[in-house]
Amino acid sequence: MRYQMRQKIFSFGDDFTIKDSDGNDVYFVDGKAFSIGDKASFQDMQRRELLKIEQKVLSFGKTYHLIRDGQTVGHVKKKHFTFFRDVFDVEDTAAGDLDASGNFIHHEYTFTRDGKPVASVSKKFFSLSDTYGVEIIDGEDDVLILACTVVIDMCCHDD
Repeated sequence: MRYQMRQKIFSFGDDFTIKDSDGNDVYFVDGKAFSIGDKASFQDMQRRELLKIEQKVLSFGKTYHLIRDGQTVGHVKKKHFTFFRDVFDVEDTAAGDLDASGNFIHHEYTFTRDGKPVASVSKKFFSLSDTYGVEIIDGEDDVLILACTVVIDMCCHDD
């Protein structure tokens, strides 16, 4: 499935609207502006929370918890001591770990599971600086991968 993520420029917090391949709004990410550590609520268009993103405040490096229905379903953290490239590790409790590697500043990276690509993020086809595409293979948890993409954006684009 293909998605288009667009960050809202004039908003308090990191807010995103996510469209499907037909251009329909399917998800909204409500970033909390006034909180200790980054927090966001990943919602459907009826504003039902599907997943919560919370930064672990007291940790070495940035670590985020992904919470669904009150249960932690994953953690996202930037790997340290990787030479010549950035790598994010996603500890996914359901299907095993994901890795994300590539150029995060320019929104050009890939998610892999057991060395096999499962999703790609690209800004290549979008002229707007706050818009990029995410393509996820069938059988993956789209909400989880899209939430990880939001976390990586929050880590790499602190402004």
